[in-house]
Amino acid sequence: MNNKHKGKAKNILASMALALLTAVTLMPGYKMFALPGFYKNLTSDTVPKSKRVVKSRPVVVKDSIPKVQVAAPGLKDSMATPVADSVHFNGADTSNPVKADTIYAKMSKDSLSAPVTYHADDSMVMDVPGKKITLYGKKSTTVYQDNNLEAPVIIFDQKTNLVTASLKKDSAGKVISFPTLKQGDSKMVSDTIGFNMKNGKGITKGTYTQQGEMYIYGERMKKINTSDFYAFRGRFTTCNLDTPHFAFVSKKIKFRANKFAITGPVHPEFEGVPIPIVLPFGIFPLAQGRHSGILAPTFNANDQFGLALEGLGYYKVLNDNWDITTRGTLYSYGGYMFNISPRYYKRYHYSGNFSFDFNHVKYNFKGDPDFSTGNVFNVRWTHSADTKSRPGVTFSANVNAGSSKFNQYVPNSPARNFQNQLSSSIAYARTWKDKPFNISINANHSQNTNNKTINVTLPDLTFNLQTLYPFRRKEPVGTLKWYENIGVALNSNAKSQTYFSDDTSVSKLNIGKQIFDHLQWGATHNVPISLSLPQIGPVQISPGISYSEKWYQEQLRQNFDSIHNKMDTVHNKGFYAARDMAFSLSLSTRIFGSFTFGKNAAVQAIRHEIRPSISISYKPDLSGGSYYLLKNDTSHNYYNRVSLYSNSLYGAFGEGKFGGLSFNIDNNVQMKLRNKADTAAGATKKVTLIDGFSFNGSYNFLKDTLRFSTFSVSARTNLFNKINITTSATLDPYDVDPSNGRTINKLLWTKKPTLGRLVSGSVSLSTQFQGGDQSKKKTPVQNNPNQMINQNTGMPLDEYQTEMAYMANNPAEFTDFSLPWSLSFSYSLQFSKVFQSAKIGFKNNLDQNVNWNSTLKLTEKWQLGINGYYNITQKQLGTLSMSIAREMHCWQMAINISPVGKYRFFNISISPKSAILRDVKVNRTRTFYQFP
Repeated sequence: MNNKHKGKAKNILASMALALLTAVTLMPGYKMFALPGFYKNLTSDTVPKSKRVVKSRPVVVKDSIPKVQVAAPGLKDSMATPVADSVHFNGADTSNPVKADTIYAKMSKDSLSAPVTYHADDSMVMDVPGKKITLYGKKSTTVYQDNNLEAPVIIFDQKTNLVTASLKKDSAGKVISFPTLKQGDSKMVSDTIGFNMKNGKGITKGTYTQQGEMYIYGERMKKINTSDFYAFRGRFTTCNLDTPHFAFVSKKIKFRANKFAITGPVHPEFEGVPIPIVLPFGIFPLAQGRHSGILAPTFNANDQFGLALEGLGYYKVLNDNWDITTRGTLYSYGGYMFNISPRYYKRYHYSGNFSFDFNHVKYNFKGDPDFSTGNVFNVRWTHSADTKSRPGVTFSANVNAGSSKFNQYVPNSPARNFQNQLSSSIAYARTWKDKPFNISINANHSQNTNNKTINVTLPDLTFNLQTLYPFRRKEPVGTLKWYENIGVALNSNAKSQTYFSDDTSVSKLNIGKQIFDHLQWGATHNVPISLSLPQIGPVQISPGISYSEKWYQEQLRQNFDSIHNKMDTVHNKGFYAARDMAFSLSLSTRIFGSFTFGKNAAVQAIRHEIRPSISISYKPDLSGGSYYLLKNDTSHNYYNRVSLYSNSLYGAFGEGKFGGLSFNIDNNVQMKLRNKADTAAGATKKVTLIDGFSFNGSYNFLKDTLRFSTFSVSARTNLFNKINITTSATLDPYDVDPSNGRTINKLLWTKKPTLGRLVSGSVSLSTQFQGGDQSKKKTPVQNNPNQMINQNTGMPLDEYQTEMAYMANNPAEFTDFSLPWSLSFSYSLQFSKVFQSAKIGFKNNLDQNVNWNSTLKLTEKWQLGINGYYNITQKQLGTLSMSIAREMHCWQMAINISPVGKYRFFNISISPKSAILRDVKVNRTRTFYQFP
C-alpha cells in the first residue's frame, strides 16, 4: 500500500485555516462588513434600539469594551478605540465620531409584541426544529399580556403563534384539571382551548364562562377580539351548577362582554327538559352598573279592579347622582295607577329618594252597590345626610302622606289596607363645637285615615343649654367648694300646630280656612337647678330645684247654660303665661344580701339586691288661679275643677300644693349554680331568678284627703333563658263608694291586711323553641351603612334591592331550611275594673289573646309554616296564614294561604333568585273580601 502522501490534504487544510484566522484577527475593526438580514430572531430583540436611524436600520448598542486613552506618544494599545475615525456601513459615510459598537439585526415578522412567561409544574419539552414547546403539570401556566392560561397540558407553536391547551384525565377517566383562560375580567373553563397569541382570536370546546350574574356554556365558542365572542349550541343561566336546574338554550349566540347577549330562536329548559315555548330571538343584558331601559310588567288579577298589567315602566339614568323610575298599571275595569320615583345620591354627603303615586280608581262594576270612583295620591320622601360631611349638622326626612283612602285602594295588600295611620317627620339639628348649647327644628305630620283628620306641627323648635356652673372658678385648684357644684340648665320648646280634614262631605270649610281656624301655638321653658354632692357613706344625696313656664295664645272658659241645657264656650285671644316650681331632695342606695349553701350543693348561693330611693319634694300652688268650677249637667250638682288652659297645646300645670314623699323599691335576685358542663374546680354559673321587682308610690302631706297615690307594682323575669314573663298591676289603697264608684278617704288596710284593691293589670308571656344543633349559633349581622349602597353604581338601593339586602342580613326572619322545626309563642292578658252602676257595681274587663309562629321541615327541600292570632276573650280567630316553601337552589317558590278573616287570599310565586331575571316569574294571587 502506498502511504507516502498520507495526511497531506489534512495538513494543507489546517495551514489554510490558520492563515485565514491570522488575517481576520489582524484586520482593522472598521473594515468589517455585515450583510443585512443575516440574523433572524425567534423572539423579540431585547437589545434597546438607538435613536439614530440609518439604512437597513442597524441596531446600535452601547459599547461594553472600556475605552483606553493613549497615555503617551509611541505607546499603542490594541484595545484602544481611535478617537477621530469614521465608520462605514452599507456604503454610508459620516464624519461624526462614533463611540459605540453596532449590531445589525432585522425584526422578525412573526415576533410577538410582549414577552411570554411560562411555568410547568411537571416538565417541559422543547422541539427546536419544529419550534414547539410543550408544558406538563396540573397547574402549568402561560402568561402573555393580559392572557393567563392555566392547564395540565399546554402546547405553543412558534411558527403559527398558536397556543393549545387540553384537559387531563386519570386512569379511571376522571378529569384531573380543566384548562382555564383569564383575559381581563373574563374567565373561561373549557375542555379544549386554542387561541392565537398574535391576534387574540381563538376557539374553545365545552366552555363555561361567567358574565356578571349570568353563567354561560357553549359546545364551541369563537372569540374574535377581546370583547366579542360567539357560541354554538349554547345556554345561559343564573344557576351556578355544572348541570343547571334551568337555562335558556339557543343554537347561535353572540356575546359582547359585560354588555349584552343576542340569540337566535331561544327556548327555556328545566332540569334538562326543553319547554315548547320558543321565542324568535332574545336580548339579555349583561352590563354591570346603572343603565337606562324598559321595566318589564307582570300580570295580576283582583276581584275589585279586574285583570292588571302591572309595573310597566322605564328606568332612566340622569347623571352620576340622579336616576328616575316611572311605572304604570292598567286595570280591565278602567282604573289605572302611575308612579314616579326619582333617587339622588352624593357620596359622603347625602342620599334620598322621592316617590309619588297617583291612582285613578274604579272600584267594582258600575251598577254595583259598592261601586265607586275617585282619584287618590300618596307622597313619600326619605332623606339622610352623612354626618361627616358637615360635623355638628344633621338633617333627615321621612315623609309619608296622601289621601285618606289611598291605602284602602292598594290591591292585593291586606296589611296596607288595614293601615290607618300615616306619619311624617323632617328634622334639622345643629350643635356648635365648644359651645354649651344646641338647637333642633322639626316638622311633623300625623294622619288618621279612618276619620280623615290630618295634624300638622310646623315648626317644632327646641333649644337646649347644657348645665352651666356659674359659681365655679375658671381654673380650680384643689377640691371644689360645695357651691361650685351648683348647675343651671335651660330646656325650651316652641311649636305651632293645626289640623284639618280632607273629607269635604263632613267639613264645609276649605282646607286653608280649616288650617287658619284650628291653628295653635305655644312654648314651654324648664330651668333645672342641680347640686352634685359627694356620696355620704352608702347613700347618694341629690338636691334639686326646677322652674317651669308655659306660654299660651288663649284662655278658654266654659259655662253650663241650665236654661237651654247647653255648654257655652268663650275664647279670649292674647298672650298668657303660667308658672310652676318644685323643690326636691332624693336619697338612693343599694343593699346586698346573700345566703350561701354547702360547697357540694347544686345551689351554691342566692344573692338579693335591693335598690331603694326616697324623694322629698315640695311644689307650691302657682296655678290655682287658673282653675274654676264647671257644672256638668242639670240633674246633679256635680262640679269639676277645670283650667283655663286645659285645651291648650301644652296643657295646664296641676292644681294644688304638693309637699310629700315619693318612694321606689326595686329588687333583683340571682342564684349561683355549679356548672355541670365545666369540670374545673369551682366552676359556677349565674342564673337570674328575678330581673326586677319594683314597687312605687307617693304621699302628699299637704292634702286634706286621699294623701296616698295609687301604687304601681311590676315584675319581670326570664325563666331558664327561654320564657320571658312581664307583669304589672295598679293598686288603690282607698275604698270606694258603692253607690257611684268614687274613691272615698278610707284606707283599706284599716279593715284588712292589704296594700289596696286591684284596679288594673297585665301579664305577658313569650317563648321560642327550635330544633337542631343549638350549639351552632348564628353570627349576628353588624349594621353597615354601606349595605344600603349599591357598590357597583354608588346609588342607594331601590325597593327590590333593599328588600333583598334585608333578607340577606336577616336570615332568621325568613325561611331557614337548616331548622327541623321552630315554634314561637306569645300570650298577653290585660284586665281592668270599671264601675257600671250601683246595682251592678264594678265589672271586670278582660282581654286575652295568643300569637304563634311555627315552622316544620317536611323534607330537605320543603318547609311548612303556620302563623296565627286568636282572641280568647272574644273567641275569634283574627288571622291565620299558612305557607309552604320549596328550596330550588337557584329558584324560589312560596305558597301563602289566608283562609279566614275579612281579607282572605292565596298567593303562588315561583321566580329566580337572581336579580337580573327577577321579572321572569310565575305569580298568581287571588283575594276574597268578607263583607258584614
